[in-house]
Amino acid sequence: MRAEYLLLMAACLLVTLPLEFWLRARVYRRPLRLLIALVPSVVVFYVWDAVAIARGHWDYSPDHTTGVLLPGGVPIEELVFFVVIPICGLLTYEAVGTVLQRGRSREASDA
Repeated sequence: MRAEYLLLMAACLLVTLPLEFWLRARVYRRPLRLLIALVPSVVVFYVWDAVAIARGHWDYSPDHTTGVLLPGGVPIEELVFFVVIPICGLLTYEAVGTVLQRGRSREASDA
């Protein structure tokens, strides 16, 4: 299926989305901070991919992508990956921090 990779990225977001609400990860609630965290890695890896594609180091199978190519020959799926995976990582990181903080607060109140 040509949209399989995009569906996988959507599933990654759906699996980690509850962390925003149940564990108050506060990733989506701070959009400027999220943007500041995403832009450097998205730019670096996008350029990296575009250069690697142009030099013939790697390519992407049209059988497994939608065929939508961005400047530099980078498939749209790759850009989505560069955005989604860091967001999922940030959600997980912030959620773990929240859980650890709650644990420390309970320990302090028990002492």
